[in-house]
Amino acid sequence: MLSNLVTALAKLGGALNFYSDGLTGGVIIAIIIVAVIFLIFFFSFVPVGLAISARASGVRVGLFQLVGMRIRKVKPARIVEPLIKATKAGLKLNLDKMEAHYLAGGNVDRVVNALIASQGAGIDLNFEKACLIDLAGRDVLNAVQMSVSPKVIETPVIAAIAKDGIELRAKAKVTVRVNIDRLVGGAGEQTIIARVGEGIVTTIGSSHSHKDVLENPDSISQTVLGKGLDSGTAFEILSIDIADVDVGVNVGAKLQIDQAEADKRIAQAKAEERRAMAVAQEQENKAEVQGMRARVIEAEAEVPRAMAEAFKNGRLGIMDYYRMQNLKADTDMRESIGKTTAVNENE
Repeated sequence: MLSNLVTALAKLGGALNFYSDGLTGGVIIAIIIVAVIFLIFFFSFVPVGLAISARASGVRVGLFQLVGMRIRKVKPARIVEPLIKATKAGLKLNLDKMEAHYLAGGNVDRVVNALIASQGAGIDLNFEKACLIDLAGRDVLNAVQMSVSPKVIETPVIAAIAKDGIELRAKAKVTVRVNIDRLVGGAGEQTIIARVGEGIVTTIGSSHSHKDVLENPDSISQTVLGKGLDSGTAFEILSIDIADVDVGVNVGAKLQIDQAEADKRIAQAKAEERRAMAVAQEQENKAEVQGMRARVIEAEAEVPRAMAEAFKNGRLGIMDYYRMQNLKADTDMRESIGKTTAVNENE
């Protein structure tokens, strides 16, 4: 377009140079160059083509409005093209509000697409709410699409233990639909997954036997669905389906085995403690016996000394000593005969 304009201006300059009487050719060429630079600047700064497209689409946007957008560092195409799209879809949007949303960092095109989709789906969504959702960091178009077509969220494998000690591993598929009214400030998919996992663990843990869960896995989904897990979230739970239930390890038996092993170690430790105490007591008794023997030997050693003292003091005579020796010999003989008789009887 600009090349055609330059060509036309050149031809015009040639004609002026041909027909002019008082102007020199250099002045005419300078005027042509200035005119070309002005037109290039004008068409680069003022989106005339965009204004023509808007007029042809029935959207009233003046050139001064487009220039004002340029001055405010707003790309006119980011505003006018979504406005044309909205007008063709039958939506009445305010140009200033769209520009304000753009300046706030929002995505005007995505908001308009969401409004068009919500209008086709019969969802009550106005421009202000859509802008608020977009500025909150949510994908408003995706939210509208999920409101029309629900999304299936698959949970990871969740392990829980029934009351009989058998571990069960369950996996669920949660069908959710976006709630537009709770999209701003509502919790996301991770909260839904966490709550569903908690409900599955609670349901399996309250079952008396793992067989009850295997026979009727729908009881898990019914119990979890009745807890109102979508409260405070940006979604509405439509259904919870148990995709798979597998039997894990026998945790109860493993705990009993571990407890029995611990009890055995405790009993062994106590037995070892009692054995050590018995050995120590035996050693103490042996030491006490040795002490008594030492005291007996010490007492026997005093007998000859006492006899010598008695002889010396005249309290014991020689005949008394001999009678005592005879009595001792007789006693030893009797003890020897008694031991021999006991041995013969035992044989």
